[in-house]
Amino acid sequence: MKNKGPLYVLTCYVIWGLLPIFWKLLAQVDSLYVLASRIVWSMVLTGGILLLRRDRLAGVRAAFRDRREWGLLAAAGCVVCVNWGVYIWAVANGHMIDSSLAYYMNPILAILLGTVLFRERLTKLQWLAVAVTFAGLVITVIRYRQIPWIALVIGGSFAVYGALKKQVRSDAAVSTFVETLTLAPFALVLIFWMEAHGTGAAGVLSGWQWLLLPVSGVVTTVPLMFFAAGMKTTPMTLSGILMYINPTMQLLLSVALYGEAFTATHAILFGFVWTGLILYLISGARENRRHREEEKPCV
Repeated sequence: MKNKGPLYVLTCYVIWGLLPIFWKLLAQVDSLYVLASRIVWSMVLTGGILLLRRDRLAGVRAAFRDRREWGLLAAAGCVVCVNWGVYIWAVANGHMIDSSLAYYMNPILAILLGTVLFRERLTKLQWLAVAVTFAGLVITVIRYRQIPWIALVIGGSFAVYGALKKQVRSDAAVSTFVETLTLAPFALVLIFWMEAHGTGAAGVLSGWQWLLLPVSGVVTTVPLMFFAAGMKTTPMTLSGILMYINPTMQLLLSVALYGEAFTATHAILFGFVWTGLILYLISGARENRRHREEEKPCV
């Protein structure tokens, strides 16, 4: 297989799809403590990777010297902190269906954000996809008086994170290191404070379970490395389809393995979001076909 890019991207999405199983193992630990540990160990692992490849350290120095670059990465770190924290809490507290919905919604939220921040023009089908998704949210709020805040926060924060990362020049390892390094002092203070007040992991974890905390850095960093390496040679159209492996696996795990209830509210929301996604994919396919036709040499 000459082009391993799609395989790397597929591996990334499969790992992300299976991650709820890992976070469930830490469900008894306070979600804030797990989040803080994830930040610290992700920083340690990416820092180790950069030390092994010293030529990449120049990228770290460049990021800190450039105020705009560092500002974007610091902001991205804060946003992904919210994303990680709510996701960890959702998995630990039986809301995996909502977290899977978030990643189905993400492309729709991302294109909507693109029109606001980057003045990107949407096709009629893309506007229809946004409208259908929004209609599902409105119906859910009015009919069931429920705001799907978990899905909105996770999906929305990931869309904002993507918008911020679109503007940075640093590669995956450098950006992840700078983002987590910026947050690490606060994370360490939180860890020590929670342990001092008896709300940390000391009274919950024992033996091999302590290994789960450093592994949280591994399961965070490794998929990002696969994604960064794979996207260099993977067509965006293929990546756009493969990304739905993650929420689909999460949805199946939540219902089949952990017995979460797929309610009428979920059915309505998923129905509208899936319809919006189909319209979004059709629009993307049309755009790609049009670009191919434009690139054909004139005879």
